[in-house]
Amino acid sequence: MGDEQDEQVEKRRGSFWREVPILIGVAVLVAVLVRAFVVQTFFIPSQSMEHTLDIDDKVLVNKLVYSVREPRRGEIIVFEAPLQWRGGTADKDFIKRVIGVGGDRVQCCDAQHRITVNGHALDEPYIFKGSDGVANQAAGGPFDITVPPDRIWVMGDHRAASADSLEHWLTGQNVEEATIPADSVVGRAFTLFWPLGRATWLTVPPTFDDVPAP
Repeated sequence: MGDEQDEQVEKRRGSFWREVPILIGVAVLVAVLVRAFVVQTFFIPSQSMEHTLDIDDKVLVNKLVYSVREPRRGEIIVFEAPLQWRGGTADKDFIKRVIGVGGDRVQCCDAQHRITVNGHALDEPYIFKGSDGVANQAAGGPFDITVPPDRIWVMGDHRAASADSLEHWLTGQNVEEATIPADSVVGRAFTLFWPLGRATWLTVPPTFDDVPAP
């Protein structure tokens, strides 16, 4: 009886070590699939979203959410930038905030120098403030556009340092070139996780809740 038990133990040990490569392979496959289709890490390479996101911050991006719904105003998104937006850089993935979606009328500015969407003035406490403590709501002057269907108007939180929809509108006055295709969106940045001292959820500011339909 003892010899039979010893033989069973040896078989189990041998079976475990044979299964280790399979388990590792499965774990790697799951990690690759999660990164490709569910969640991916991105780091921030520029000043365009200061100080919501600073250079070298790391965020988690939900790549699945927009397969079941469209991007919404106020969300921070990662998208594949149009070729004319890249300015010779090898980086194709940009990160900005959604200000207007298809059909929205986006204007600058009201009497308090706020951007309006469909007539609703946005209170944007997240916008970068200069040394004088004043937020630059829309660097570059006034504008009045209507976002085409299936396109998105995006802006950086550091308006004066962001190659965004406003910059490209001021360059060519072409609303198609100043907006991005909705299907170019990679996913929604939902949390800033590094550095730990700055870790926070990237939620939609309340001001966007009151924007009426176009």
